[in-house]
Amino acid sequence: MAELPKAYDPAEVEDDLYRDWEQAGLFHAEPDDPGEPFSIVIPPPNVTGSLHIGHALTNAVEDAMIRHAKMHGKNAVWVPGTDHAGIATQNVVERQLEEEGLTRHDLGREAFLERVWEWREESGGVILTQLRKLGCALDWEREAFTFDEPRSRAVREVFVGLHEQGLIYRGYRLINWCPRCATALSDIEVDHEEVDGEMAHFVYPYADRDGGVEVATTRAETMLGDTAIAVHPDDERYTEMVGRTVTHPFFDRELPIIADEHVDPEFGTGAVKITPAHDPNDYDIGERHDLEVIDILTDDAVVNDNGGPFAGMDRFEARRAVKEALDEKGLLREVEAHTHQVGHCSRCGTVIEPRLSEQWFVEVRPLADKAIAAVHDGRTRLIPKRYTKPFLEWLENLHDWCISRQIWWGHRIPAWYCPDGHVTVARDDPDECAECGKGELTQDEDVLDTWFSSQLWPFTVFGWEAPGDTTPELETWYPTSILETGYDINTFWVSRMLMIGLWFLDEVPFEIVWNHGMVRDAEGKKMSKSFGNVIDPLDFIERYGADALRFALFQHCSPGQDVPLAEEWVEGGRRFANKLWNATRFALGTLDDTKPGGLPDADDLTLEDRWILSRLAAVRERVDGAYERYEWSIIAQSLYHFAWDELADWYLEAAKVRLYGDDETARQTARQVLAYVLERLLRLMHPVMPFLTEALWRALTGEPGGERSLMATEWPSEAGRSDEDAERDFAVIEDLVTQLRKFRSQNDVAPSKRFDVRLVTERAELLDRQRELVTSLAGLSELEFVDAVADDAGVAKIVFGAGEAYVELAGLIDVEAELARLEKELGKAQDDLERSQGKLANDAFVENAPDEVVQQERDRSSELERVIREVQEQMGALRELA
Repeated sequence: MAELPKAYDPAEVEDDLYRDWEQAGLFHAEPDDPGEPFSIVIPPPNVTGSLHIGHALTNAVEDAMIRHAKMHGKNAVWVPGTDHAGIATQNVVERQLEEEGLTRHDLGREAFLERVWEWREESGGVILTQLRKLGCALDWEREAFTFDEPRSRAVREVFVGLHEQGLIYRGYRLINWCPRCATALSDIEVDHEEVDGEMAHFVYPYADRDGGVEVATTRAETMLGDTAIAVHPDDERYTEMVGRTVTHPFFDRELPIIADEHVDPEFGTGAVKITPAHDPNDYDIGERHDLEVIDILTDDAVVNDNGGPFAGMDRFEARRAVKEALDEKGLLREVEAHTHQVGHCSRCGTVIEPRLSEQWFVEVRPLADKAIAAVHDGRTRLIPKRYTKPFLEWLENLHDWCISRQIWWGHRIPAWYCPDGHVTVARDDPDECAECGKGELTQDEDVLDTWFSSQLWPFTVFGWEAPGDTTPELETWYPTSILETGYDINTFWVSRMLMIGLWFLDEVPFEIVWNHGMVRDAEGKKMSKSFGNVIDPLDFIERYGADALRFALFQHCSPGQDVPLAEEWVEGGRRFANKLWNATRFALGTLDDTKPGGLPDADDLTLEDRWILSRLAAVRERVDGAYERYEWSIIAQSLYHFAWDELADWYLEAAKVRLYGDDETARQTARQVLAYVLERLLRLMHPVMPFLTEALWRALTGEPGGERSLMATEWPSEAGRSDEDAERDFAVIEDLVTQLRKFRSQNDVAPSKRFDVRLVTERAELLDRQRELVTSLAGLSELEFVDAVADDAGVAKIVFGAGEAYVELAGLIDVEAELARLEKELGKAQDDLERSQGKLANDAFVENAPDEVVQQERDRSSELERVIREVQEQMGALRELA
C-alpha cells in the first residue's frame, strides 16, 4: 500500500493529477457513449478575462455537477469556450495602439482586425488555462469560440432568418450611446449609478405675452434640442396655456405647450421640457404629438451645428455655458444640488447619452412570448423560485433590442447597400443588389451586439448552423440539463438563450436555471478594489490549493444566496484537507494489505463499527438529497462533519483499541470497516474536492490512475448500514466521554494522567459491555458502577445524559496550582469584560460603528460573562478541597 508524505502539499499533486485525467480522456464524451445524457455549457467568459472569484464559484459548482453526473454513469459533457467580447476586446487592443501613438483608424479595418486576432491567439483565452488550475473537468476537445467559423455561420443564419420573418429591421430609434466607445448599447449594457448632480431651473418666455413657463433639467445643454413644453391634461394651472407657444432663448424657434398624461404634475412646476432626440420618455411624447426631433450632439458628445453658439463645445462644457447664457438673459432661476441615477457604459464607465440613431433592431415580443410560455408551463424552471417573477416581468416588459454596434471587432452585419440605397440581407456575400441588380455593393460597417452570438451558445456548440440541422451531439445533449449562472445575468444572457432556442429549435435550451449568488467578503460587502477586499482565486490556489478554495466556496453556497468568503475560511479548507490526509495516512499505516471491499459479517461488527456504518449511510442519504436540491452548503458541511468529527475524532480513536490489540480477528474486522468507510467517503467527497480525494483514493486502493481513477468510479449509491440502536447506544458513550474530557480540560489534567471513575447510570449494562472502549477513549484507569455516591468535597460530580460520573480529586489535581492558574484566568477575563462593557456603554461607538462590529462586541461580552461564571464555579469547587 502506498505511503503518503507527512503533510499534504497541493502543489505536488494537483497539476499532475489534472494532466493524468485529461490524457486518459476522462473529460471527453461522445454521443454514443452509454448512459443517460447530461450536459452543461460553460457561461463563456470574455476572451479578455482572467479568473476572478465569481468565475471560481461558477466553475467549481459546474465541475461538481459534471463529476457527480459522471460517477452516476451518465453520458455527461461539459462544453468549454470563450466569448469574443466585442467592445471589451476592441478596447484592449485600442489601448495597446494608444501606447504606440496609433488609433484603429490609422491601421484601417482589415489590419486592425488582424491585430485583434493576433492578440487573441497570443493572450486571449488565458482564463481557460486558469480553469485547469481549479480542477474543471471540461471537455477540451469541444472548445468553442463565439467568433469561430461554425458559430459565425450560425450567427449569419439567425440574423437572415429573423430578417426574412420581419423580426429584424433597420430604423431610427432612440438608443443608448457611449461617446467613448462610439457605439450604441443595449439597455443591459448600461449601469445606472447614483451621482451627485444638479437640477437647473429656468424659464421659457411666452411668445405672445409677458411671463413664461418654468422648467427644470439635470442636463441643461439638452434644452438646445427642445421642441415642446408638456403639462398634464388635468393640471388646472396650465389649462389655458395648452396650445400656446413659448420662444427658445437662443434660436428663432417657438415651442408649443402640449398636454400629455405621461407628465407628473407633482414633479417640480408640473411643466416639462421635451427633447425628443435625447430622452426616451421625451421621444415617446414626441412620437405621440408629431414633434420635431433635433439631435444636438456628435458621436463623441460634442455639440453639433444644431447647437448654434454652443457648437463645438463638449457636452459638459456646454452645460456650464448654457446656464451662464440663461443667467445673462435673466431666465435662470436657480441651480440646486440633486442626487439622481445616471447611466454609464458598463465597459468603460463613460456617461451614456440617449440619442436618436439609425440602428438594427430585433422585434422581441413574439420571441419573448414563447419564452414566457415555457417558464409558465415548467419546461424551464428557475432555482430558487423567487427569481421566476422578476424574470417573467423582464420578458413581459422587454423593448425591441438594438443589436448593431459601431465597432470593428465582431460579427459584421450581413447587409449590403447599393448606390440607390437598397438593402440586401443575405446568407452568402451577394454579387448584386437583390432589388435593382446593381453590383456596386457596400457592406454595413456595423457589427452585432456580442449577446446576439452568445445567445446561440447552447445549440451552436453541438453543431447547429441552420434550421433543420441535426447532429449526434445535438440529438444527445440538447436541451442541456442545467444552466448554472449568477442571478445577475438572467436578463443579460439567460432570457436571450431561452427566446432564441425556442424560436429556432422549438425546444428550451435548458431545463433548469440554477442561480448562485454573488461572492462577497466575510462581512457581506461587495468585492471592490476601492474597498480593498478583492480576492484573487489564483493566489489562494497557489497558497492553499484548489480544493481548499473550492471547499470554502461550497460551505456557504445555497441557491440564490450571496456567498461570503474570507481568507481564514480558505485556510480552514486547507486544514480540513490536512485532517483527511492525516486520517488516511494513519489508516494506511494500520491496514497492512487490506484493500477496500465488502464488509465483515454483521455478527463480527463492534458497536463503533455499526455506529460509523450507520453514520456513513446517513451522510450518504443527506448528500444525495442535497444534490437533488443543489444545496452545496449542506453537501460540504455534512461531509465535513462526518469526516472530521465522526470518522477522524471518534471512529479512528475507537478503532485503535482493536487495531493495536492482539486479537487478529478483531484487528481484521476493524481494518475492513475502516477501509470500506474511508473509500466510500472519498467517493462522496470527490466532486467537491477532486484533487485531494483522487490522491488519497489511489493510495488507499493501489489503483494506478488514468482510466482507473476515482473520477471514473461509481457513486456509492449504497454505503453503510442504517442502525438506530447502534447510534443510540454510541451516543451514550460519546456523551460520557465528552463530559470526562471536558472535566480533564477544565481542571488541567494531563492527557496522559489516568484516573478512576465511578458511575451512577441507567445504562450500566451498555457501558459495562463497552468498558474497554470507554476507558480507552476517556483515558481512564478503571470504571466502577455503583448505586450512589455520598456528597464529598473531595469528589467531582460530572453529569451526562444517562447519569453521573464521580472522580476523586485527591492526588489528581494540584489544588493550589490550579487555583492560582484559574485566578489569573479570571482576572484576565474580568479585565477584558470591563473593556468590552466600556465600549458598549459608549454611545459614540454604538451609534457610529458598523452594526456587525457592535454585535460582535456584544457577543464577546456575553461570552466573557459565561467564561467568568464557569471559572468561578471551578474555583468554588477547588476551595472546598483546600
